[in-house]
Amino acid sequence: MEKITSFTINHLKLEPGVYVSRKDRYKDVVITTFDLRMTAPNREPVMNTAEVHTIEHLGATFLRNDPDFKDKTVYFGPMGCRTGFYMLLAGDYDSKDIVPLVTAMYEFIRDFEGAIPGAAARDCGNYLDQNLSSAKWWAKRYLENTLYGIDEEHLVYPE
Repeated sequence: MEKITSFTINHLKLEPGVYVSRKDRYKDVVITTFDLRMTAPNREPVMNTAEVHTIEHLGATFLRNDPDFKDKTVYFGPMGCRTGFYMLLAGDYDSKDIVPLVTAMYEFIRDFEGAIPGAAARDCGNYLDQNLSSAKWWAKRYLENTLYGIDEEHLVYPE
């Protein structure tokens, strides 16, 4: 069996960044999968499930309400390893094209106040597993350490 694309990336060299993981075609539409890597795999602590869950709720809410990307958002959700998120957009994009969107999304998460969207028993299968303060901390860290000063090295997967 062939390795899937994400298992062919050298995680020993991978740093936090915004990467194109793959591009797929569905009929006449290109679906671009982005790797929003928030921690250095196997070298930095991973996020706990509660803050991952909160980032997922807030990020998905942000994307599905963005005037330019709400109809292009296919999916936003966590990586099983808890080092980042996958974002799938309808369209043929490069990493640099979506840095402003990702930055705005993480600023939204960092600055969010109030009830977490969808964090109710009726709306979510594990609504109590949320941590807004930690989600905000991780968003701030990603913004300050990665997104605000992002360079080419953190937009293209390492060899």
